Amino acid sequence: INLLSTFNANSNMLIKTFGSAILGIDAITITVEVNIDAGIQFFMVGLPDSAVKESQHRIIASFKNSGFNYPGKRIVINMAPADIKKEGSAYDLTIALAILAASEQLKADDLGKYIIMGELSLDGSLLPIKGALPIAIEARKQGFKGFILPEENAKEAAIVNNLDVIGVTSLRQVVDFLNGDLKIDPVMVDTREEFFTRLNEYEFDFADVKGQENIKRALEIAAAGGHNVIFIGPPGAGKTMLAKRLPSILPPLNLHEALETTKIHSVSGKLAKNASLISVRPFRSPHHTISDVALVGGGSFPQPGEISLAHNGVLFLDELPEFKRTVLEVLRQPVEDRVVTISRARFTVEYPASFMLVAAMNPCPCGYYNHPEKECVCGPGIVQKYLNKVSGPLLDRIDIHVEVTPVPFKELSRAQASETSESVRERVVAARSIQEARFGDLPGVYCNAQMSTKLLQTYCTIGESGLTLLKNAMEKLSLSARAYDRILKVARTIADLDKSADIQNHHLAEAIQYRSLDRENWAG
Repeated sequence: INLLSTFNANSNMLIKTFGSAILGIDAITITVEVNIDAGIQFFMVGLPDSAVKESQHRIIASFKNSGFNYPGKRIVINMAPADIKKEGSAYDLTIALAILAASEQLKADDLGKYIIMGELSLDGSLLPIKGALPIAIEARKQGFKGFILPEENAKEAAIVNNLDVIGVTSLRQVVDFLNGDLKIDPVMVDTREEFFTRLNEYEFDFADVKGQENIKRALEIAAAGGHNVIFIGPPGAGKTMLAKRLPSILPPLNLHEALETTKIHSVSGKLAKNASLISVRPFRSPHHTISDVALVGGGSFPQPGEISLAHNGVLFLDELPEFKRTVLEVLRQPVEDRVVTISRARFTVEYPASFMLVAAMNPCPCGYYNHPEKECVCGPGIVQKYLNKVSGPLLDRIDIHVEVTPVPFKELSRAQASETSESVRERVVAARSIQEARFGDLPGVYCNAQMSTKLLQTYCTIGESGLTLLKNAMEKLSLSARAYDRILKVARTIADLDKSADIQNHHLAEAIQYRSLDRENWAG
């Protein structure tokens, strides 16, 4: 990349530096051109937002406090391509270095070899930015030598190899580095070591859970087949506690999934300080007051929503009927398509959203319908009205329905240790490997939950006795027609956990019991 640096007869000087803009979860290279000429005005063009325009005041103060002179001349700044909106304060350093080079306070020789991003504080120190990882990926793709950015983001960007990641703390430090007066070694991160050392770091474990063996079994099946789950039961029965332990039995992230997940969290600014690669599956648990835009993503400056932050992990919706109806309805398409498309007049962005949905709800407003000891105080029809807050089309996309009952005191006081997440995960990984072999030639299908109707006919064949069992169950339990496909998918997963090539009758029988909310007479 050639750096343009020319003088004309009036000694005006043009300098180019390079930054980056985030669109979706990818980056686009932005060229910042600074021209200094005779005069005293300051112009900034190229579709900058107000935060970018305000950079002039931060730059003037940081120059003064770092020992540099702000040129009292006519300064014109152009940010290209001009049809992409430039947002945020991360261009401060890009613009500041171009002004210093144009006013001959900085050697411009190596300026064009680096992508430069950073927010300036008034004292000249640098504040962290969002999206360092996708910017680093794009910088390597475009052939830049390196990436100069705030030190706090350096480990995140250093995941990308074959790119010199220079972490800096102040404007003065960057200038000394580019002038050759200070040597800064590129930040190095052993991505594989970083990834594998943290692969099994989980805060919660199934060993902590007393009793609830049927719920653990349901979660094991859900994890093995990628199925969505809903828990229904009274307060204090352990719904939230069990859901939080689901990531600990899911198959470990592979390196590609970890990179994709980290990119989303990087763009959202959700990565911890000095963090690098996310190596455990995310668990997102938004409050029921969340808006539909915050859940799905979007806004005037589009950002990933909670469902994208849960990509490759678990989205847990506690107190499901308390969520606004519009919020729940926007979930239907992402759950099916595993991607969110946000369209605006000028552009369209896509965010990945391949997550496991885990929902929990009380059976009625008071919470004690069907409770073995406490009496429900809800009036006639109230229970059904409460359940109807969750629409049929959304329930249709949830494969496993589980009734959770309170743990008896005898189970709570038992000293015997429960099965650990590690041993459950081994069975889950074995079942997933069977599915990987099964769907190896089918793009976009990785687990049983993603099977289409056509694939069900191929991989979920059952014998005459199985068909009779399924027919009788659907008639006696008043199961809806939509339950048919879901039962077959879950039965296929149970067979995989059993290492069985065929779906047996006992696999079907177990799958049938996980459709409780489909029973027409469930709530009387």
